[in-house]
Amino acid sequence: MKEKLVDSLKNLISGEVTAEKEFLDFYSLDSSAYSKRPRLIVFPKSTDDVKKTIRFAKKRKIPICARGGSTGLVGSSLTTGIILDMKNFNKIKLSKKHVIVGAGVSKGELDLILKRNKKFLGPNPSVGAFCKIGGMVANNSSGSRSLKYGSVIDNLLEIILVDGNGTEITLPKNKTISKKIAKISNETDHLYPHVTKNSAGYRLDVVTENNSQKIIAGSESTLGIIVQAKLRIFDIPKKRQLTVVGFNRLEDALYLVPYILRLNPSSLEFVDETVIKNIPHKFKDKPKCLLMIEFDANVSKSQKNLDSLIHKFSIIFTSSKKTDVEKWWSYRDSALFFTLKNIPKNQLVPHVIEDATVPPENLKYLVTFLKKITKKYRLKFVVYGHAGNGNLHIRLISNSKRNLNKLHKEFFSFVISLDGTISGEHGDGIARTKYLKLQYSPHLLQKFQYIKKQFDPSGILNPGNII
Repeated sequence: MKEKLVDSLKNLISGEVTAEKEFLDFYSLDSSAYSKRPRLIVFPKSTDDVKKTIRFAKKRKIPICARGGSTGLVGSSLTTGIILDMKNFNKIKLSKKHVIVGAGVSKGELDLILKRNKKFLGPNPSVGAFCKIGGMVANNSSGSRSLKYGSVIDNLLEIILVDGNGTEITLPKNKTISKKIAKISNETDHLYPHVTKNSAGYRLDVVTENNSQKIIAGSESTLGIIVQAKLRIFDIPKKRQLTVVGFNRLEDALYLVPYILRLNPSSLEFVDETVIKNIPHKFKDKPKCLLMIEFDANVSKSQKNLDSLIHKFSIIFTSSKKTDVEKWWSYRDSALFFTLKNIPKNQLVPHVIEDATVPPENLKYLVTFLKKITKKYRLKFVVYGHAGNGNLHIRLISNSKRNLNKLHKEFFSFVISLDGTISGEHGDGIARTKYLKLQYSPHLLQKFQYIKKQFDPSGILNPGNII
């Protein structure tokens, strides 16, 4: 049966098609705790290949989704149907204020080109060297610079995708579809949490007719297969000043965050002691956590104000020397690696509550509740993240996987009570889709259904995710 499917699709497209065991094994996993075995792997060479493959899948009612660098943590690039590996969509066209990139371009490759031209992309996930642009758009990636430069959704200027009918669409240029999206999205902003980062569900709250492309950011292959994106870029700052501050209590560090934000830092990050003990630096004391604070504008004045704010705490490092600043950021970017390295495999708990985001002034309440709930369910935790956005990455540690669903619901309910979101930047996927009914009202979830029907009436695009 598989051989017949392979041969049929091979006759339709110019790209490669395979159902070989080794490929199916490889593509059945990503960076999440989940697994789904696909039926076919397709490597399209053109948009026409993508169109024909989607029509092929629609006719046979086979699920289909795109695959980039497989760095996602929630299982949103796994399917039992057809996987489209977009690696051949690797063209880059650079302009002064934007860049046009194929879905298969790696962020690492793009960064090198931008750097040579004294430019950079705002969103910078810590796995930037490995993730692909299509995947970054699909889960609305952010990173440590999103505090000042925004997530993908804030920088996405145009998108080309192929919908569930096999039709190529360019947004916001397609006015007919843009008007339909805007009509569904109208007056929904009050139904969303008031946070600076949100990748839970479809982002109808920021969509208008003139920027309808934003509906695709965070859509996880459920509305279309992303072919190309036009993204805003920035000039590399002339100076960056980084200060690393140590604290004896997590609550002290997080309590200070809203006050630091008044100084307009470009980045404000947080790591706990699990990450700290992997940093090759001679700490005089043993801090329980660190705040990493960077300025890249009005540096002298901002740094002076920061010094007066943090003088009672332990200053671990402060410098504007480029190599030293980059070295410390490499430590922060390795937080996930350091965390996983220090947790025995049999004690790893699936990443479900790992991306909560609340208004920064509520961080102190969130971490207090985290301590309370992990004690109740007899788990340990590691925490780090983007404190300036109120976005904490929480890794649970336990020998037992019992009562996890109860813990997830309790935790998410508390996050939502703080006007927060269950996902700031990693998306929903297999891990969190079922919890969206806690996050959003039935009225808004119904609007999600309308949007899904608009793009994918047959329901073949990554079914089970978001909807």
